Amino acid sequence: MTEVWHTRYISKIIKFFIWFIMQLHLVVNTFGSDLQRRYGEKIYKLTLHGGFSCPNRDGTIGQGGCTFCNVASIIDESIQVKSISDQLNLQAQQMKKSKRYLAYFQAYTSTYAEVEILKNMYEQALNSADIVGLCVGTRPDCVPNEALDLLAYYQSNGYEVWLELGLQTAHDKTLHDINRGHTFDDYYQTVQKARKLGIKVCTHLIIGLPKETKQDNFITLERVLDSGVDGLKLHPLHIVEGSIMAKAWRAGRLAVLSLDEYVDIAGDIIRQTPANILYHRISANARKPTLLAPNWCENHWQSMNAVDHNLRQFGAQGSAIGDCYFFKS
Repeated sequence: MTEVWHTRYISKIIKFFIWFIMQLHLVVNTFGSDLQRRYGEKIYKLTLHGGFSCPNRDGTIGQGGCTFCNVASIIDESIQVKSISDQLNLQAQQMKKSKRYLAYFQAYTSTYAEVEILKNMYEQALNSADIVGLCVGTRPDCVPNEALDLLAYYQSNGYEVWLELGLQTAHDKTLHDINRGHTFDDYYQTVQKARKLGIKVCTHLIIGLPKETKQDNFITLERVLDSGVDGLKLHPLHIVEGSIMAKAWRAGRLAVLSLDEYVDIAGDIIRQTPANILYHRISANARKPTLLAPNWCENHWQSMNAVDHNLRQFGAQGSAIGDCYFFKS
């Protein structure tokens, strides 16, 4: 009897999540809804680990990585030894209700290799069944022209292609303080090259970085929009085990945002964003015991629901600039 109740309870939770995702598109121009409109069905991302390194870890431009970074918190290390095809097949088996996918090269710097190596990995993914395109996550200072040409070639052959750039902030002082190892100009130059080739760009931004204010976040958004961008990902700063920030947090030298503070900033950023920009993500999470703080980052749905509520109460995407997505079909 207990097992039956448990199954029904889980089923209700899943149904609620599906309903919630379907409703979020009314106030945010979501990437998932855009894909569904264009492809006529749900398209899921399958996360890949290409075994790439990072120039900010291997000594090329720095050591120790970004102060917030511990890649184990977002990547299942057990898949690193598997081939691209095996990774795709394994994850596709877990997505039983989906028929087509995007291959997402997420871990570390997924353009940080010779172009022939990149080509081999990207095409392993594209040649797998049911893959409609690529999302390639990387650093803005680590995208050679040859890699851009390769992505442009795939796009010209009908594949969905997104270049995902981890900018985090447009403020060079913060970039230096968190040991990113690049400047805003590095980001700007890469975006201009990508846009000339027609490659779509999704920019990752972190809310809650040390010493940054809400106004700093608005300046970052303005500079990113002025540079030209097709999609955005918002992440709350969260402290993870193994990061440099973890030491400062334990020593009481680093504060993190409350859920209400994050929702207030994220909501206003989304309201300041033109309706044509796609939001690939409005929050993010990590798992304990890797996650140290804030505790609300462990529950992805809690933060997403809170941002959704904020947008319904105070205005949807674009409403602060008279371009409200809520009224678009």
